[in-house]
Amino acid sequence: MKNKLQIDGINRREFLQKSAKYSASAFLATFGATRLLGASHTPVTTTTIENVLLNNGIKMPVLGFGTLYLNGEEGKRCVSDAISLGYRLIDTATIYENEEAVGAGIKKSGIERDKLFVTSKVWVDDSGYEKTKKAFETSLNKLGLDYLDLYLIHRPRGDVKGSWKAMEELYKEGRIRAIGVSNFEQNHLQDLMATSKIKPAVNQIETHAFFQQPEANKFLEQHNIQMEAWSPLAQGRNGHFTNETLASIGKKYNKNNAQVSLRWHYQRGIVAIPRTSQKAHMMENLNIFDFKLDETDMNIISGLDLNTTQFPEWE
Repeated sequence: MKNKLQIDGINRREFLQKSAKYSASAFLATFGATRLLGASHTPVTTTTIENVLLNNGIKMPVLGFGTLYLNGEEGKRCVSDAISLGYRLIDTATIYENEEAVGAGIKKSGIERDKLFVTSKVWVDDSGYEKTKKAFETSLNKLGLDYLDLYLIHRPRGDVKGSWKAMEELYKEGRIRAIGVSNFEQNHLQDLMATSKIKPAVNQIETHAFFQQPEANKFLEQHNIQMEAWSPLAQGRNGHFTNETLASIGKKYNKNNAQVSLRWHYQRGIVAIPRTSQKAHMMENLNIFDFKLDETDMNIISGLDLNTTQFPEWE
């Protein structure tokens, strides 16, 4: 799995481990390492997360939990922990090779199925009508579920229209509550919608402070397709967790860089699915609903846009 999707970005735990040698830094002294680096100790609470309304009338949580690289017992624990804290949107994919762990975490949590919003994705190798039908059944079996809330075409490659036809049928049968795509650009969406019977409900794409994709956002809003951010914190790339601009904004609200970024996504109406294996970070990522970025803050963050992917290996 990791040989296909391994990421070289620094995460919050790695930064904390490496930050000791910089402890005399005036920057950290100014902003406080625990707040900046996501090491604050938030009391355990269950957070109620707001929903967005998809174009088919289905409600989707505006903040969810991503599971990339969370496999085996760690994946099971993380999913269970996330649910216990209040996460209801759980995102996985065939290519993550962790659907069994995600399903085990859901079972361990003891939560009622109808309280969750579970997403999975069909990979390129399974594109096409028959293969997508089979891949869907495999995902359901591994997850131990009777239906999915959202099923996405992971990449705009292969027999996309064959996959979409299969997904439309599964949707009409009630086995998927909403169908959508991931990593589709405007031309891909236009080509798909030209022949599809059902419009995609979601497009899950790379978007974060350093790659904001305003044109994609505008296009999706025009077509009533929900924009969802994978890696909304850029997986720590480009110094996200130590970015001075985000830290200075966070200082006003007693929030760290991750919380500022997630609040920025929320105020733009974008669903975000941050991933972490640390329960403390799970709690921090939920703690974004008690403050509001003002217009100046939003404009400053807009200025961080580099207008280029931070994941060139996925291009």
